[in-house]
Order: sequence, then C-alpha cells, then structure tokens
Amino acid sequence: MNFKILCSDLDGTLLSTKNDVSEFTISQINRIKHRTRIVLVSARMPKSITYLQNPMGIEEHPIIAYNGALIMEKGEILHSETIPMANTLALYEICQEQNIRFGLYRNDEWLVSETSERVEKEIFNTKANPSFESTVTTLQRWQTEDLGAHKIMLMGNKESMDHISSTLERHFSSSMNCYRSNDTLIEIAPKSSSKLKGIQSILKTGESLQDVIAFGDNYNDVEMLRTVGYGVAVANGRNEAKEVANKVTLTNTEDGVAQFIKDHL
Repeated sequence: MNFKILCSDLDGTLLSTKNDVSEFTISQINRIKHRTRIVLVSARMPKSITYLQNPMGIEEHPIIAYNGALIMEKGEILHSETIPMANTLALYEICQEQNIRFGLYRNDEWLVSETSERVEKEIFNTKANPSFESTVTTLQRWQTEDLGAHKIMLMGNKESMDHISSTLERHFSSSMNCYRSNDTLIEIAPKSSSKLKGIQSILKTGESLQDVIAFGDNYNDVEMLRTVGYGVAVANGRNEAKEVANKVTLTNTEDGVAQFIKDHL
C-alpha cells in the first residue's frame, strides 16, 4: 500500500495507553514519516495533540483538533470554526435544568466550573489543565468579546445523557454536531466541521481523499473511515466504525495502528 497521507484518531486508536504513544508506534511512524504525512485527527484541544507529535518527530505536520473545528500547522491556525453563541446559551439553559455540567473549549483554553472525577480523568488523559470559572461568567465574557467555543463537553450520568440525546436530536441537530463519547459524555462541535472536512482542507494540489489512509474507533470517525481511500478500524472500536472500514486491525492496547503500518505500509 502506498498513501501520501496517514490520518489517525488518538484516544482508543493510536494511543495504546490513556495518554501516550508506545515505542513500537514511534518506530513505525519514524519509518514512514519521510514519505507519508502523518496527521493526528482528534476531538482534543491543540496542546493535547502537539505533545504527542514530539516523540514521533512530526511537529512539521498539521493537526486537526476539535473534530475538525480547528486546524493548525506549526502553531499557525489554518482554519477555525466555532459554535454560535446563541446555540451555546440555549443549550446551557437546557443542561442547567437537567444538572448536566459544561466543559468549554476554545483554542488551548479549557474552562470548567469545578473539578470532578470526569475532569480529573480528562486532565490525566490529555495532559492539559483547565481554568476554573463559572460557566455563566465564561459565556458572558465570550459573548462580550464576540467569541465562541470550538467544542462543548456535556458531562453527566448515563440517565441524563440518554435523556438529553433525544433533545439534542430534536432541537440542535441542524445547528451542531453531537457525538456520544461514552455513557457519561457528549461532545458538541460546529455543524459544518468534521474530521473528514478537516482532512479535505489539508489536501495539497494533486492530492485527493484516495491518497489518504485513516484509522479510527468511534462514531466521529465513521464518515472519515468510510470516505477516505482506505479506512482501518481498531478491534476495540464501535461496531459502526468497524462496519464501514476496509480493514479491522488489532486493538489499540495491542498497538493495532502500528502493527498495520508494519504489515502493510
């Protein structure tokens, strides 16, 4: 196989642990990075992606953050799209009624009103620390400064996430993309952003999606895996991801991405 660009999701895919790449993965990336652009594609904020570029020696390559809402290359913003403040405020009112907490993300800023088990897990997994500020204060400040969120993280229990999922579908599906990360988390992104659109935006003259191989595991990877030249899902991935992939490799904890690179690239 010969592809010009390799795009990979991070959590549950490229990362064999919660927050780092294995030596095996580093060795396989090093073997192909001079002939293949390695693009990390994630729902994470930029600094939680760039620290992973360093050990692989791919700092010169672009990153696709926040599910495609923010694209950067060597510290420069290539594309930025945020959630309209009116939608954010409307969603916040609904979440308040259902005791669902907000995490707000913009560029490398992560704001939460208080710490929690979920926040502490995020700190560990992404090696980023939030600023603590009431959500109302953040939204008022951003509204005054005409700013918007690149990502909103909804945090609650399974019951509240189940309940609000139907609300999101009814009232916000036309204005925001909503991804269920797990039983207790839902990620909100700008409607017109996606991992696939992010990949399309970094293609150079003469390149097409057929030149791209992509790896993923979750709902927000399905469109990417289905549409690029070759999609590979990890064995621990959602069935929806595995069903559209061209190939299923080993689990992330078994270095499935690295093993596929070794065997086929």
